[in-house]
Amino acid sequence: MNFLFHLFILFPVIYTLENSCQNSWCSENNILIRFPFRLEVEGDQYSYCGYPGFELSCTNDSRIILTLPYSGVFYVREIDYLRQYIQVYDPQRCLPNRLLSLNLSGSPFVTGFLTNYTLLSCSTPNIGSQFIPVDCLSSSTHFVSVIPSLSFTGSLPQSCYVIRNLSVPVDSSYQDFFLNNQLSEDFELTWSSPNCRYCELQDDMCGLESRNSDQVRCFSNNTNQQTGHSQNNLLISRIIILCVGGTAFLCAVATGCLSRYSRRRIISDEPAITINITRMGVGLDESTIESFEKIVLGESRRLPGVEHNDGTRCCPICLSEYNSKDVIRCIPECRHCFHAHCIDEWLRMNSTCPVCRNSPSPHFP
Repeated sequence: MNFLFHLFILFPVIYTLENSCQNSWCSENNILIRFPFRLEVEGDQYSYCGYPGFELSCTNDSRIILTLPYSGVFYVREIDYLRQYIQVYDPQRCLPNRLLSLNLSGSPFVTGFLTNYTLLSCSTPNIGSQFIPVDCLSSSTHFVSVIPSLSFTGSLPQSCYVIRNLSVPVDSSYQDFFLNNQLSEDFELTWSSPNCRYCELQDDMCGLESRNSDQVRCFSNNTNQQTGHSQNNLLISRIIILCVGGTAFLCAVATGCLSRYSRRRIISDEPAITINITRMGVGLDESTIESFEKIVLGESRRLPGVEHNDGTRCCPICLSEYNSKDVIRCIPECRHCFHAHCIDEWLRMNSTCPVCRNSPSPHFP
């Protein structure tokens, strides 16, 4: 039974590291892709690493693709995680054509400031300086132009007719959107949910509270992930967990064997041998374990002792973050602290601290 318990504890820890969310790029020095966005690459990430509707993909030439349900594919120019906007552009470099059928339904994105323009088709070019040509929609027989709707009086040259009125999503600071040739370039989409601005302001990472939740929370930021070394950190974490977990696994196997052997001796009615085997137990008794200090964490989640002033926020056994009101037990000799239920189970099977390997009781044989 003890063996199965340790195996049950060890497997989820390794499995969690194996499937941990990582920052992504379509190529080196490209745009960083992280929560709420998720890069859809087979075997790379999992659905809980991003928020629904924020899936991105890569082209063969390392461009980032955003696919809107009713408006198709756009390329990504920039993502601002603090201001919560994504700057996109048309792969065919003809933004007016895409804006004619832009539909953001079914996506988490909305447009910013909208400016109204009137789109015209004329049989001759250069019909007036106030009309801005749209070359990507023009041909040799008809010429498409655009004019701000506020400037359009309704009086048209005889060779022109109105195609339609168009609401263009541009930043409110763009006063001369078309004059600056921005029409064939980019436009911005923003999102309000999930709201990760608080985490960004605190320089923390934003993510889902759990795999089955749609609520977000802030997590301590791993600086190395920002510098592209998350793969190495994951490997190091695996090695540490395997070393600690492997020791626990071997202790569990040894304890299970001793327990079985002890029970067999009891059944065979050999009390002298039974006593010797009982004294060979590797864990501490309940009274010794209960004598160790137990505390309830406050809102600061600060652990007692010098050993924990380095900012450690995770239990070394289960690797879960400490939360306020968690019950913590500390080993008196070395002052290492753990979740009470984690260290209690450990000390029933082992006589040493899982971090420093020193015996928590100098009187223990």
